[in-house]
Amino acid sequence: MWEPQIDYATVFRALPGMVALLTPDLVYADANEDFLRLAGRTREQLLGRYIFDVFPENPNEPAAAGMRETEASMRRAVDTGERDTMALLRYDIEDVQRPGHWEEHYWSPVNAPVFGPDGRVALIVHRVEEVTELIRAFGGPGDDSRARVLEAELYTRARELQEVNERLRKAHAHEREVALALQAAMLPPPGPTGQHGAAVRYRPAIGALNVCGDWYDLVELPGENLAIAVGDVVGHGLAAACVMGQLRSALSAACRVAQGPAEALEALGLYARSVEGAESATAAATFIDWDDQCITYSCAGHLPPALLAPDGTVSFLDQATDPPLGARPEHVPRPQAKAPFVEGSTLVLYTDGLVERRTEDIDAGLARLADSLTRHGHADPEALADALLSDLLPSTGNTDDTALIVLRL
Repeated sequence: MWEPQIDYATVFRALPGMVALLTPDLVYADANEDFLRLAGRTREQLLGRYIFDVFPENPNEPAAAGMRETEASMRRAVDTGERDTMALLRYDIEDVQRPGHWEEHYWSPVNAPVFGPDGRVALIVHRVEEVTELIRAFGGPGDDSRARVLEAELYTRARELQEVNERLRKAHAHEREVALALQAAMLPPPGPTGQHGAAVRYRPAIGALNVCGDWYDLVELPGENLAIAVGDVVGHGLAAACVMGQLRSALSAACRVAQGPAEALEALGLYARSVEGAESATAAATFIDWDDQCITYSCAGHLPPALLAPDGTVSFLDQATDPPLGARPEHVPRPQAKAPFVEGSTLVLYTDGLVERRTEDIDAGLARLADSLTRHGHADPEALADALLSDLLPSTGNTDDTALIVLRL
């Protein structure tokens, strides 16, 4: 397939409409030609400078004070990782050729985050639609009163919209606080695992609350053995998180009394039938016997755990895979299988957000996981977990939740 060679820097500068790039500290990193022309600034007057040093507020016109709204919008884009659309805004610009002379401008801004390789916001795309001439044109020659009435109406409606948006943001912030409390309660750090290092990670999807439907768990078993499990509930948000909490707690209890992971998943499947929203949830459970150096495992519609040997060989534990929880109309015993391990091996359990991509076969994602494990297998669990997320999650941010457990055997 032919792929054109595109100079994106040239494309950016030729984009129609005003577009600028700012750092998370609100310092100009670049601006296209339309932005420079319509803002009346040169590239040298913008780049490397704080936005409100370049464009301070008009001290003579309180109605044109848009600095607080603009800064708040940009901060939201950085803090939430979400696009923020502002209401119509009046923001006067000082003429650099005539200090003290301010020109009236009306803008319709949008601020959107750009994510770096680490998944954090690296830049803000600040796109501005200049609507000053449109507002003036409605009045027509000699009809300044009509133009001012329209201007006032637009400005009033824009302010009302801004107030509604602010109330919605406060409601969303409250919901996010609830989500964070749920996450801390339901996805705590791992407890003591003896001499065996362990690391856990959770990454919500872009635009989602901080908890969704994925979970992980580490359960102490008799004889100082250990059970490790991950699961995935369909959906996002607080509803999926509540279902996740119920299933996680149920599986944690089942692991403590079951004779093996298959029996624990059977009990979880029966319980899932009584939980609204648990349909098609998936889970993988492993029981680790340190004395026998053996992993007993079972998967309910879930992707297979990965076992990394000290020599860099990666195998997937895929010999005991069954349909998701509650998928069968009648109860059927679930399969389980065993896999030996040697000291120094690494067991990795994960959810589909780590490897699945909509445009490719799942085998490609599993191959990426195996390659990353081989390359970083010498690292300790904490460093390995970070390396896997860095290698496998898209640089623009993950579109699905991701839970991950790394255990050094």
